[in-house]
Amino acid sequence: MARLRQHDRSGELGMTLVELLVASMMSIVLLGAISSMVVSAMQTQPKISKSAQNVSSARYVLERMTRELRNGVRVDQATASKISFLTYVRHTSCGSTTLPSSATPSIKCEVTYQCSTTTCTRTEAAAGVYTGTARTLFTGINSSSVFCFVPSAEADPLTCGAAKAASEVTYVKIQLRLPDSSGSGSLTIADCASLRNAILLK
Repeated sequence: MARLRQHDRSGELGMTLVELLVASMMSIVLLGAISSMVVSAMQTQPKISKSAQNVSSARYVLERMTRELRNGVRVDQATASKISFLTYVRHTSCGSTTLPSSATPSIKCEVTYQCSTTTCTRTEAAAGVYTGTARTLFTGINSSSVFCFVPSAEADPLTCGAAKAASEVTYVKIQLRLPDSSGSGSLTIADCASLRNAILLK
């Protein structure tokens, strides 16, 4: 009778049923964690996009404010939430949105920026007139304390603060505070401007 050949199976590798079940469970847990992270990222993405859009809009508004202030001749009203100043604008008439030809010089108009706890508006009118059609420039701030001035009423007049007298203001700091994407704090976007024409006239 022929002897059956015995095979040495010690070198063959494989997985037992228990090992296969453990590996499957670990894979499921790992996939669950990854899925949770992806879902969380997808839920926060709209908030981050909205926040980025607000920052971009705030920078545009800030750039416009500082540009007009730099062309300013004098400040007529100055509080933490409102500033009215005489400045040069490129419109055919004060309050108009029509641009003149390139050969036409800029005209002097009274520009008023007023900010509430949510919105900043801009009004343009004839010199010395502080009312008119207010156009909303920006919505999304969370503080009405936007402007500070030099010289100020502080102990050191060179410290930015409440205006000592509106007519003496030559430097304005603007701070727009935006809520951050988490809603727990705020992001401040700031810039400063000297009224160049006011300095030249003094």
